[in-house]
Amino acid sequence: MARKRKPQISHDNHDRWLITYADLITLLLIFFVVMYAMSKIDIAKYEVLAQALKAEFMKSDTFMPLNSGVIGTLNPGKGEQGNEVKKNGDNGKAEQELQDLMNVINAYIRENQLEDQVKVADTPRGIAITMNDLFLFDLGKADLRPEAYPVLDKLASLFPSLNAKISIEGHTDNLPLATGSVFRDNWGLSSARSLSVLRYFLYNAKLDPHQFISTGYADTMPVAPNDSDENRQKNRRVEIVVLRQLPTESRE
Repeated sequence: MARKRKPQISHDNHDRWLITYADLITLLLIFFVVMYAMSKIDIAKYEVLAQALKAEFMKSDTFMPLNSGVIGTLNPGKGEQGNEVKKNGDNGKAEQELQDLMNVINAYIRENQLEDQVKVADTPRGIAITMNDLFLFDLGKADLRPEAYPVLDKLASLFPSLNAKISIEGHTDNLPLATGSVFRDNWGLSSARSLSVLRYFLYNAKLDPHQFISTGYADTMPVAPNDSDENRQKNRRVEIVVLRQLPTESRE
């Protein structure tokens, strides 16, 4: 009688998961190596690429319409380029206003033969209207003389149409004030004279106070050396400066 064989028992291989795990680790390692390689930027090559792209987009024969970009169209008057155009237009208008003002004042000076008392000049700061002290005030005083009223009235009629600040600046020579003066020094005198002109514009001509600045400089800003009576007379003055708006500024 033949002997019955015992069935063979198969043994499961419980280490197969190691192969899958090893494959996964290998793939992750490759992934991170690739990511690391991509993250390293060659600065020199990047700069060359950037310059090439910039030159290409700045070409005059670009297929993109004027004022347009990849994210849309920049309409004139809107956005940065539109604001720049508007700003330049505003500055051009302001400059024309200043030139027109100077022409009107010069014509008024000639018509009334005021060349010795009033002068106007185009300066980097703006249009400067200079009036000597004896035309405006008695010696050592800050009360306006009636002879100055017509000139101040003429200026007051021109200022409201200007979109500009107006600085009223008092100046003196370097001589000390006479004994018994109501002012302590030239600082007080120059400031008081500037305020007298300002108050005429505010209270007599009813102009907007926000348009004006009042300053006294004493003898710190001479236009001539204080070495003669003639030069000291030039330094005793009130300047009304219609301030120029800088190109980088924008109007509200």
